[in-house]
Amino acid sequence: MSPPLSSQTSSTSPSLKRKQPTISSFFTKKPSRSEEQASSEAGTRQEVKSLAPISAGKENIVSVAKDHLEDEEDEEDEPVVLRPSKRARTNDFHHEDADTGATTERSPHALPQSGSQRTERFKFTSSRDPTDGLEGETELEKRKRQKEKDKLHERFVKRLGGSDCAIGIGRRQVEAETVPGVEDVGEGEEDEEAQPPPPVKGKAAKKGGSKLTPLESQVVEIKRKHMDTVLVVEVGYKFRFFGEDARIAAKELSIVCIPGKFRFDEHPSEAHLDRFAYASIPVHRLHVHVRRLVAAGHKVGVVRQLETAALKAAGSNRNAPFVRKLTNLYTKGTYIDDVDGLEGNMGAASGGVSPATGYMLCITETNAKGFGNDEKVHVGIIAVQPATGDIIYDDFEDGFMRSEIETRLLHIAPCEFLIVGELSKATEKLVQHLSGSKTNVFGDQVRVERAMKQKTAAVEAHSHISSFYAGKMTATRTEEDVQASNLLQKVLSLPEQVTICLSAMIKHMTDYGLEHVFDLTKYFQSFSARSHMLLNGNTLMSLEIYQNQTDYSAKGSLFWTLDRTQTRFGQRLLRKWVGRPLLDKAKLEERIDAVEELKSPERSAQVERIKALLSKVRSDLEKSLIRIYYGKCTRPELLTVLQTLQMIAMEFCDVKSPADAGFASPVLGEALATLPTILQTVVSFLDKINMHAAKKDDKYEFFRESEETDAISEYKLGIAGVEHELREHRSTAAAVIGKKAVDYATVAGIEYLIEVENNSPSLKKVPASWVKVSGTKKLSRFHTPEVIHMLRQRDQHKEALAAACDQAFSALLAEISANYQSIRDCIQSLATLDCLLSLAAIASQPGYVKPEYTEETCICVEKGRHPMVEQLLLDSYVPNDIKLESEQTRALLVTGPNMGGKSSYVRQVALIAIMGQIGSYVPAQSAKLGMLDAVFTRMGAFDNMLAGESTFMVELSEAADILKQATPRSLVILDELGRGTSTHDGVAIAQAVLDHMVRSIRSLTLFITHYQHLSRMVDSFPNHELRNVHMRFTESGSGDDEEITFLYEVGEGVAHRSYGLNVARLATLPASVIDVAKQKSAELEEKIRRRRIAGIVAAVGTMLDEPGIGDDSLFDRLITNAEQL
Repeated sequence: MSPPLSSQTSSTSPSLKRKQPTISSFFTKKPSRSEEQASSEAGTRQEVKSLAPISAGKENIVSVAKDHLEDEEDEEDEPVVLRPSKRARTNDFHHEDADTGATTERSPHALPQSGSQRTERFKFTSSRDPTDGLEGETELEKRKRQKEKDKLHERFVKRLGGSDCAIGIGRRQVEAETVPGVEDVGEGEEDEEAQPPPPVKGKAAKKGGSKLTPLESQVVEIKRKHMDTVLVVEVGYKFRFFGEDARIAAKELSIVCIPGKFRFDEHPSEAHLDRFAYASIPVHRLHVHVRRLVAAGHKVGVVRQLETAALKAAGSNRNAPFVRKLTNLYTKGTYIDDVDGLEGNMGAASGGVSPATGYMLCITETNAKGFGNDEKVHVGIIAVQPATGDIIYDDFEDGFMRSEIETRLLHIAPCEFLIVGELSKATEKLVQHLSGSKTNVFGDQVRVERAMKQKTAAVEAHSHISSFYAGKMTATRTEEDVQASNLLQKVLSLPEQVTICLSAMIKHMTDYGLEHVFDLTKYFQSFSARSHMLLNGNTLMSLEIYQNQTDYSAKGSLFWTLDRTQTRFGQRLLRKWVGRPLLDKAKLEERIDAVEELKSPERSAQVERIKALLSKVRSDLEKSLIRIYYGKCTRPELLTVLQTLQMIAMEFCDVKSPADAGFASPVLGEALATLPTILQTVVSFLDKINMHAAKKDDKYEFFRESEETDAISEYKLGIAGVEHELREHRSTAAAVIGKKAVDYATVAGIEYLIEVENNSPSLKKVPASWVKVSGTKKLSRFHTPEVIHMLRQRDQHKEALAAACDQAFSALLAEISANYQSIRDCIQSLATLDCLLSLAAIASQPGYVKPEYTEETCICVEKGRHPMVEQLLLDSYVPNDIKLESEQTRALLVTGPNMGGKSSYVRQVALIAIMGQIGSYVPAQSAKLGMLDAVFTRMGAFDNMLAGESTFMVELSEAADILKQATPRSLVILDELGRGTSTHDGVAIAQAVLDHMVRSIRSLTLFITHYQHLSRMVDSFPNHELRNVHMRFTESGSGDDEEITFLYEVGEGVAHRSYGLNVARLATLPASVIDVAKQKSAELEEKIRRRRIAGIVAAVGTMLDEPGIGDDSLFDRLITNAEQL
């Protein structure tokens, strides 16, 4: 650095010399100091001549910098106080002090005679003080210079924020005290004005030296208690996000984030910032934005102002900020404040569950037999649907594939997990897999929360639940005591793991104010109460029950095919029916008889009446009812619900008993007879409400006058009294200003203004106590002290009235909640009618038939078709027959060419069986179905990399689960088992599994394979328990022009070739590759044929040489082989 500097200075241009006097004058503000300096250097006159200007410049810079630091806050106009700017860098030389880091500027005086000394002085040295090069300085002068530098360094470091820049909170304030001159400018906050700093009490100081505003302190305090929550804070007429929450909101909601501090922990990296980053949304859009944040998987807290302006002005804390508190907490499962979501019909979401109606699932597990290879676990689950009040619980053991847990998770499709304690690795991976991505099986991101599990969890949970329900019992009235005690017995007899989950769930739901959901235990049901067929996770996926396997949407699924419902609560019930086909033959026949009656032409008048009623139901009554129960319902919504319920009840008010319904079916009769039962209750509530006020959401006039509470009447009288006094006050005011009468004016929303013309004599009579509010050229407007006092009184009455109205409304909601059970039963009946009409609409389609049910285990279908493919295909679907009975043929070995329709055929059989047990008509010419207890499938090839399992491992694990769970009443579909390994092992495993299914388990089995060797197994079943069938096709042409035509029909016998090369051609593999493959295929076939011929010849030779060896079976086998060749 030194050479360029010296060269520049020594060869200074004439223009630079001309500029020097101005720069010099800039740097010499206080001549007194330089004179002092000159007198102190009297002993070394020779050096001073050459160095005085430079040292004077340096001293003056020191003094300027010092003054600048001390006087920063006082806005002096002298140019000296200005910070040395960065302009004219070409002429000003910078020298950086090694130990201060402060950049001081020097005046470049051209002094050629002492160039070497100047160079020495400016030389950059990192280790020692640059002034050491001045030999001519006295000791006194050196000490003085060092003292000045130390002082300046200390100041500078304090400005910067501490010697090591690790800005400590407490130290920062202590330093601010010790250096009163150093204060930060720009402390002013946006919401509250900055006040002079109070004495330090060890509280967190604001970064950048300035304190947190009262509002920010409030936000930080609430945030510390809810670190995992995105807080939306009410600030006046806006809701705001602060800090990191603002960044999240900006990203998810596409709104602007004003930059600032993102962290809440006073981190040094944000020391230079003096306010939080924030983003704002308007009050009326709160729920729109909360819903979007919740759908993205965030936990959102709404912090509201608990005081109103008028009551605060009258209170003792009028100078403090508004009191704010976290009033609502939402996650995807608990978000039931969604009014918009209650309107209109629901397009089935990818998982069939809209974000607002999902289950919250709590899971806990213990190791059943310690960690081993077959890591068995004991699992307890409880699932709650806050939007409808449904609760499902279960307690079961599961093997290392965790198929039981997977089945329940896919059935329940939770949108939120609460995990109690630690889960085993396998379960954790499964939960992560199901909840991990936005494209998971539930079609949306799933939130996972965790709770601690103590060693004494079971005991604590039991006592917690006992006290929770005991409290509920004491709160209820005496006539409900029997029901309540039965309920308590039921809850306390739950298994231990379920009790732990229930206790954790009650605590979790209390945070959201939704713990009431656990009162409604009529809807408390066990998942595995085997009143329905079990469809496990694999079956739901491979048979496409709820979503297709192409893009995971509902289109093309069985639920999509059957869904013709008109209401959202009807759709939710149908979804349950589809996933849980019935096992009880009597119930099933009742349901299908109801469907048959609904589609019969004789009943068309009554059916149209029900359809018309359903089409009038616009809102989601089931969700609205639970919102009433939680006290979260709005006034217009309550009116809509009650009016809809009244309309439903009045439509069938002539039906007094099931017999009056006009239907023979008991299911329809009971459903219709339930509807009018709530009429009286609903009308009694509607009679209390003023309809027009409820529509406008006017809380003050919501109740009819006769139904108002004493508090409401009292406050209304108070307001009327104040308004009367205000009217009386006009004469007093008129007398004061010497007018006969005055009238009040209202301008820009300000009421009770007295207007006085500016050019009238009355203006001079206006007393000084009157407050001028506004005015124009012609007139002035005033408030008298009495008016101001009375307006304050009126505002206080108004706010007290608002509180009383809210209280009365809450009481009304609680009163309606007391009738929850009867109203819920009515809505449930309407949902049942909706589902039955949906099934009747399916049954009315051409080609659908009513199945016949039998107690035997069998599936006998003539001309059956695939229900979904048929709807999506443009061509007609080729129908097929099937006949499986447990005492006769109970297994089919299905072979056939690739793409010949094998998988479609077996899926069609399973879907027809499931549709029959839902209570629906089936796509066939005739159908006779036995009661199946489960449908198991093993289809498709995929690995499980998360669990470190290969494709073949997954295949065999699923097969093992099926072998453990299947019963003689199950239908089992195995698609190409054993293909993931070498041919010999694959064939051996496939043969052993098929043999075990048919002989030992005796399930109805459909086994698809390309291993033609397996077809010989038929011979080992003399009673034809196993039969060979194949998908028919025709061949035309030969050699290169060979054409295969798939007939998609099932025929007897075996297909001896799979025609894989034909698929290769359809998949447009390169022609050269196909030609080589064809050549190799022909060679291999020829080789195997020769080998088999040689084997047959050898066997025949042995028989001829030694006639005693051969028996009939060997002879038959030889003939069969010869035929095949």
